[in-house]
Amino acid sequence: MLARVMLVVMALLLGSCSAGSLTPPQEDGFSSGDGDGAADDGGGEEAPDGGDPAGDGAADTGSDPGADPADAGGDNADAGPDDCGRVVTFEQGLVPQRYLHVAPAGSDCCGVGSAQHPYATFEHAARQATPGTAVVIHAGSYTGGIYLEGIRGRADAPIWIGGAAGEARPVIEGGNQALHLVRPRYLVVHDLEARGGAQNGINCDDGGDYGDAEAARFVVFRGLDIHDVGGDGNQDCLKLSGLDDYWVLDSRFARCGGDMSGSGIDHVGCHRGLIRGCRFEQNSGNAIQCKGGSSDIDIEANLLVEPGERGVNMGGSTGYQYFRPPLDPGAENAEARRIRVQANVIVGGTTALAFVGCVDCLAAHNTIVSPQRWLLRILQETVSDSTYTFAPCRDNQVVNNIFWFERGQISTYLNIGPDTEPASFTFSHNLWYAADDAGASTPDLPAAETAGIYGRDPAFVDPAGGDYHLDPTSPAAGSGTDWPGATGSDGDGRCFASPPSRGAYEVP
Repeated sequence: MLARVMLVVMALLLGSCSAGSLTPPQEDGFSSGDGDGAADDGGGEEAPDGGDPAGDGAADTGSDPGADPADAGGDNADAGPDDCGRVVTFEQGLVPQRYLHVAPAGSDCCGVGSAQHPYATFEHAARQATPGTAVVIHAGSYTGGIYLEGIRGRADAPIWIGGAAGEARPVIEGGNQALHLVRPRYLVVHDLEARGGAQNGINCDDGGDYGDAEAARFVVFRGLDIHDVGGDGNQDCLKLSGLDDYWVLDSRFARCGGDMSGSGIDHVGCHRGLIRGCRFEQNSGNAIQCKGGSSDIDIEANLLVEPGERGVNMGGSTGYQYFRPPLDPGAENAEARRIRVQANVIVGGTTALAFVGCVDCLAAHNTIVSPQRWLLRILQETVSDSTYTFAPCRDNQVVNNIFWFERGQISTYLNIGPDTEPASFTFSHNLWYAADDAGASTPDLPAAETAGIYGRDPAFVDPAGGDYHLDPTSPAAGSGTDWPGATGSDGDGRCFASPPSRGAYEVP
């Protein structure tokens, strides 16, 4: 079993990502501003006329929840899924009006932020950045421990900080945290590599203003590569606390944390976010965790390989003082609500999905391969006491997924802990297949399943090579259900048919 899992893992890590057609991090970034741009009074260069914000000749990506006018870029814009993989953020269609350059050989005392005379540090350039400015970080190595507070653009003029077009990603190395962003607003962080931090790779938070929903809001992270952070405990690649209305796109998070702790992305009290098209590799605790009052987070079309103890942890355990918004002694609180995990491929790990003190969450259209101990976990780690009431883990939905596993490898199908309400869960139209014993494919579920398929091979195109697309003859093809709130797009960004296929991919 272990050999087979490692073969699949190596194929996924070394291949061209054909298994999921999930977009790897790109090397593109902003136009450098070279040419006729002249330095303005604040240093740097004015942007040339026309162009696009990423400098790559194509529309940049983001998301639109379909309910709020995100395309207008106003304060009602928030993150969430849109039809068939289209992603639109507040930066869509906007072009930087000014460029400030940073390079390892630059100078903060003598540079002016132009391409010819760049600054030397993120901090110095960011202090000069006004709405509509792109801080262009040129290739090279930068010392970690970068602290940027109050970097605030506008809906019509965000601030960009990231790598230069046509160059390798700049690398931030070491420090307790490579980059710490405090109270940002309308900020795009793109095309950076962070590695070797002692605590976190990139940390973005509200500066401790737990009750202020406006403290940290509207941030795009795209094209990042954060890896090899910490290694002995609860260290995260990307740490998000109190951040609302954000997007994490086309990025990689690998080998963060240690000793069964730490996450690729860790959320504490975050709301209205989208994580799409990312790769998570060999993390220790979780690939993604959403806790501390987090809600309305969409996790879509990602590839999780050996994601640790819990591939996606919907909920968790949080100290009372860290909840955002603060806990209400007169209401029923929860670690997480409305976390939607859809169209992901999850390979290996102790368990693929954990529902932990969460309410109204959805796991749909995922392809889950070779979990090592449990298929799912239903737990309650934060319980009611004399001060606060917490909702038991309840009313969650598991729909249109494929579970491919070996019965001889797992301990039990589901791990269900005390203080939960597993009978309130909904199971519908999943396919369960024990590759080593098809007759042992039917799981012991806490609630009756509607239209489940048991013991039939899902007929992946090339599972040994890491390709989990479906052969047209698959029993999963076209046999799913149109579920309210389920994603409209598969792991390739194509529209699901009606009725849809089960698993992460629609049949062409």
